[in-house]
Amino acid sequence: MANLNGQETASLNGEPVVKRPRESGPQDMSLRVPKEPQNKVTVVLGAQWGDEGKGKVVDLLAMDADIVCRCQGGNNAGHTVVVDSVEYDFHLLPNIPDNTAAFITTRWEERLKISDRAHIVFNFHQAVDGIQEQQRQQQEGKNLGTTKKGIGPAYSSKAARNGLRVCDLVSDFKVFEEKFRMLAEHFLTMYPNLNVDVDSELQQLKGYAERLRPLVTDGVYFMHKALTGPSKKILVEGANAALLDIDFGTYPFVTSSNCTVGGVCTGLGVPPSYVGRVYGVVKAYTTRVGVGAFPTEQNNETGDLLQSRGREFGVTTGRRRRCGWLDLILVRYAHMVNGFSAIALTKLDILDALPEIKVGVAYKVDGQPLPSFPANMDVLTRVTVEYKTLPGWCCSTEAARSFEDLPPQAQSYIQFIEDFLQVPVKWVGVGKSRESMIKLF
Repeated sequence: MANLNGQETASLNGEPVVKRPRESGPQDMSLRVPKEPQNKVTVVLGAQWGDEGKGKVVDLLAMDADIVCRCQGGNNAGHTVVVDSVEYDFHLLPNIPDNTAAFITTRWEERLKISDRAHIVFNFHQAVDGIQEQQRQQQEGKNLGTTKKGIGPAYSSKAARNGLRVCDLVSDFKVFEEKFRMLAEHFLTMYPNLNVDVDSELQQLKGYAERLRPLVTDGVYFMHKALTGPSKKILVEGANAALLDIDFGTYPFVTSSNCTVGGVCTGLGVPPSYVGRVYGVVKAYTTRVGVGAFPTEQNNETGDLLQSRGREFGVTTGRRRRCGWLDLILVRYAHMVNGFSAIALTKLDILDALPEIKVGVAYKVDGQPLPSFPANMDVLTRVTVEYKTLPGWCCSTEAARSFEDLPPQAQSYIQFIEDFLQVPVKWVGVGKSRESMIKLF
């Protein structure tokens, strides 16, 4: 079959397709061969409800990194790092050793880069966060247990498309001021009792704009150059954790961002093919801050022991963390979403005092086994947990610096986790210092 110009045509799904003659000249066939990315990002993510010790793992990996990035969330996160017996708490900045550039990131002004597309959390976002929590408590008798840092209201502004970004702040300030006043008025209409000093905050923001302007960069271009340029080690530090993800976490008791591996791509503008190893950080037991279902929680002497030995208080809020046995159903679900290359098992030393240790290995509801981790929180609150009981070791592991240094029972505990998850454990934490992270391979 031919068209009016004499070209051969064919049919594809009922539509005519013109067959054009191939050019006989030389062609650059290399463009048709997929290129393996030279630089890939290494990602560190929490595999439970947060507070797993991600900061310590990032601190370890950052020593050898050229760039360290934060990709989602806000200052509702809290990462603790201990160096030379001094404790440092990071809330918004990524971990930044002396040799590393930080993209978010002494000479911090030379090393810190802030994405022009990052959304801004304002004072009224924080105030609204507190009001919303108070309203939930009054209306339903329960709140979400947010940090009241304004993260949820800021993400709601982003989704409503009236949020303001860093690029707005450092551009024409008169235009920024108009948008800011409109956004403040929007929240004042919704919350008449909201106390907002618009003029005072604008004055403060004007000063911030001048200070931040030299640090602001096109985040997409910055990452593209880093990924496609000369060899670099790029580390991405996730905040919060898998079970706090807005889509895949224990909704509605979650944060407002995607803190699973997909957030690396959407938060930094990194193509999926440039994501390399993904390390999941798992505490040797389970903790949770605030309210929400917690199947393996121990409201007893065991929970109290884990809480006191682990010093389980939130870095950001100071709230007491709820404690319970390791829940491998939950961690396996986190692995399904994130595809962990390996696990960092932290705070194994907290279990040193226990004669026996239980691990959650299956859920049942009304006597029937659940094939998967439930999306419905009403179901999750009703589950009964099937446990595997393993022998404790009842001796200190804090001096261990290799897998062979650990008691046989501790080694068996680690191997049980690996066998259940079918994911290798790469690091084991037995203390607070850098030296306390045992590398297994």
